[in-house]
Amino acid sequence: MLTSRVQLALNVTDLDAAIRFYRNMFGVEPAKQRAGYANFAIADPPLKLVLFEQPSAASPLNHLGVEVATPTDVVAAAERFNNAGLAHRVAKSDRCCHAVQDKVWVDAPDVPLGAWEFYTVLADDPNQDGETFESTCCTTPCGQGAPCCADAPADPR
Repeated sequence: MLTSRVQLALNVTDLDAAIRFYRNMFGVEPAKQRAGYANFAIADPPLKLVLFEQPSAASPLNHLGVEVATPTDVVAAAERFNNAGLAHRVAKSDRCCHAVQDKVWVDAPDVPLGAWEFYTVLADDPNQDGETFESTCCTTPCGQGAPCCADAPADPR
């Protein structure tokens, strides 16, 4: 069973080169690979590394997150943020990043994209195969009128 792990989502200029590098660095194959997208589920250290092929991105950092095991964990995170008075947005059954996810975005000071994503994967989204990342994920609103998956630090999450 999945325990929580930090997610690091990066914009890369050459997805094939980045996959080769991280495959060699961590000694694991990508857990999922689609056109313009790949992710690695790394056990040691516990990390979900996500790569988006976005050569024109202003920053190599796409976003930060925490992958949790269940939708109940996402709800618990949202309740914790609410009780602490932290600004946050909830998205249920969100189609993003080649998956269906429940998630909550919590606003954070001094984070390049403005928020952390706490999420759980409910299902793979094979309907996104062959489509570009921008046409399926980045156009999905994710609170405050901002795109779900920003490609520049100036875009808040």
